[in-house]
This record gives sequence, structure tokens and C-alpha cells, in this order.
Amino acid sequence: MQSLPVFFSGMALSMSLIMAIGPQNAHVLRMGLTRQHLVLTVVLCIATDIVLIAAGVYGFAAVGGLPDKVYGAFIGAGALFLGLYGSQAATRALHGWRHTPMASQPGHAAAVSQSAITRKQAIGTALAFSWLNPHAWLDTTVLVGTASLAYGSASHWFGWGAMAGSIAWFLLLGSCAYWLGARMHSSKLWVWLDAAIALMMWGLAGWLVWSLFR
Repeated sequence: MQSLPVFFSGMALSMSLIMAIGPQNAHVLRMGLTRQHLVLTVVLCIATDIVLIAAGVYGFAAVGGLPDKVYGAFIGAGALFLGLYGSQAATRALHGWRHTPMASQPGHAAAVSQSAITRKQAIGTALAFSWLNPHAWLDTTVLVGTASLAYGSASHWFGWGAMAGSIAWFLLLGSCAYWLGARMHSSKLWVWLDAAIALMMWGLAGWLVWSLFR
């Protein structure tokens, strides 16, 4: 019974770290709203989190951080990817805005705002969001791994709880996004969603670049 509090502590920490709307969550949200490869995206995000949490709980926290040059390259790659994805979202928003007067029929918004992507593109994008977001990667691995050390021999329960928290969150987010996707019939909602995603991606990319020079 003593393992249950440790398990739920891990779950609470994991969900608190990933619950904020970040690049990975924004991508899952968009895939759910557009109903494109949602299950595949959610599975890949969950699998990545499980790998990163396991790395933190079973070794990374004890080994230490990444070398400065490797960390800098990782930050740079993440900033570049976020900047490019932000540009794509901005392009969709501008395109949707220009065509808003034409979007008078239900369901037209989705046709304007979303563009179909292949299964390979969906896999590549989901993996990029999972692995090229430095703060999600390092925070999940380092923070969860470090926190697990406080529980000694019960640290594995903490790790399993963190994994369960990740699974629960992405299943909930994907389900909610899928449910909302059938009800978003206004083109303006899609325009504002893409605009918000673009600003967030650019903001995070800029913050990552700035962090290299602090």
C-alpha cells in the first residue's frame, strides 16, 4: 500500500509537466481537431514519454546532464524546427483569413485550414515534436528522474506513475480534440487557432535561442 502514494506522486508530477499547452500538445490538438492520424500521433507521443521517463528514472538522473556542445546543438535544432512549424501555421492562418468570406457552409473551415498529410509525414512530425523540443525532453527526463531518487528503492513506482500520467493525459487530450473537431464549423476559429500556434512556436523558438546566450 505504501507504493500507491509514490505511484500517484509520479503521476501528478508527470501530468503537471506536460499539461501546459506546448508544441507537442498543440500538435496533438491539431491532429485531433483535423482528425488526421490522431491515434498514431498519440501513440508516438506516449511511447516517447515512456522512453524518456524510463531514461530519467533508471539512469539519466544519476549520470548527469548533456555536454554543453551537444546541448547547444539540440537547442538549435529544436528552435529551427519550431520556427519552421510556426511559419507553416502562420501560412495556414493567412490563407484561412483571406478565404473567410467564402467559408459560409458548415465544414468548409476544415477544408480551408487543414491540408491532408501522409502517414509518413504524420510519423515524422510527431517524432520531431517529441524529440526536438529540448525543454520537454530534458524536463521530463531530468526532473522526473531526479525526483524519483527521493523515493529510493520505490523509485520504480514513481516512474510507473509518471508513465501512467503521460498515458492518461495524451488519451484525454486526443479524445477531447477529436470530439471538438466535429463541432468546429467556423473558419474564424481555425484561423485563430493557427495564429495562436504560430505565435507560440515562434515565441518558444526565440526563447530557446536566447537561452543559449544567457
